[in-house]
Amino acid sequence: MHNRSGTRRAVALSGLFTAVVALSGCGGADSGDQTAIAEPLAVTYDGGIHLLDGTTLERGGGVELSGFNRVNPAGDDRHVIVSTTNGFEVLDAAGAQFTDIEFPGPKPGHVVRHAGRTVLFSDGTGQVISFAPADLADGAPETTEYQAAEPHHGVAVELESGELAVTLGNEEERTGMMILDTARKETARNEKCPGVHGEATAAGDTLVVGCENGVLVYRDGKLTKVDSPDSYGRIGNQAGSEVSPIVLGDYKTDEFAELERPDRVSLIDTEKGTLRLVDLGTSYTFRSLARGPQGEALVLGTDGAIHVIDPVAGKVTRKIEVMDAWQEPIDWQQPRPALFVREGNAYVSDPATKQIHRIDLASGAPAQSATLPDVPNELTGVSS
Repeated sequence: MHNRSGTRRAVALSGLFTAVVALSGCGGADSGDQTAIAEPLAVTYDGGIHLLDGTTLERGGGVELSGFNRVNPAGDDRHVIVSTTNGFEVLDAAGAQFTDIEFPGPKPGHVVRHAGRTVLFSDGTGQVISFAPADLADGAPETTEYQAAEPHHGVAVELESGELAVTLGNEEERTGMMILDTARKETARNEKCPGVHGEATAAGDTLVVGCENGVLVYRDGKLTKVDSPDSYGRIGNQAGSEVSPIVLGDYKTDEFAELERPDRVSLIDTEKGTLRLVDLGTSYTFRSLARGPQGEALVLGTDGAIHVIDPVAGKVTRKIEVMDAWQEPIDWQQPRPALFVREGNAYVSDPATKQIHRIDLASGAPAQSATLPDVPNELTGVSS
């Protein structure tokens, strides 16, 4: 088992998990069993990661891991990328153990999956690493690398065309994005995107990144700017769908707020080059945005409901009640509810009750709920 620093180890079940509903077939998972946890979810807490069955929400195992750790799908049906103090590390979520695959580096940042490639961006070095997640099953994958001019809190995306989009910036400011061809020669650049942050891909191999005054859109070989309706209209987190040309984004207008609690979201139409705002009537956080299987936009509000938005009409079509109302903490690393969507299921964490909920998006009905022994923080899962 991967245990380089001595801070990681597999966690035995031994009564650590209690389900809210009666579950059958509950039992311990053998970390050596290559099919131990079906459609696994990864839930971080202060001290480790719980790994749950995606259907029953039974806890199949976990790993102990100190520090604040972030998790993202690796891009296949088995692995999760964990951002730790050491860099990017690959967790076998189905087997409930770390692999020996790691990508060391300070300040590991965004993990992006698109077009059969997974791209890692190290904020501390500006190094970009790309690989095919399907290769993880055979061990350390073959990688391609690119070095940004300066380290910064950035992001990179490899497109179906083989082009690479990389943000521009340094430790003091972030200004925009450039596009590199397959030979990694620059073909386009836009530096009118202050505070560039986040990314999402949409139908047609289209890319959107956020700015403090709008977004940049790369589509059909053209890099264009779509402005916010406000002089400061920050879109820092986005959620895209491969079946929709419209990208869902957050929207903040108070440049000097210690913590702004926005109640509007943005919809960026990448075909028309337009941006519209939708009033939710409730606030939300950076862990609240997702997309459904039909391209519907989903926002987990602090009112405890998932707001379902028709991205074409730009209207909330229904609300799915999930939990009690909650408030976003000031410190971004502190637990707050999170939304993760896979196929027709929405998974929601509730730190106040230590619960994880699975909701059937088609019916809006709660399908399963379970209680963890620890307060959940980040929530993700393997790809379908």
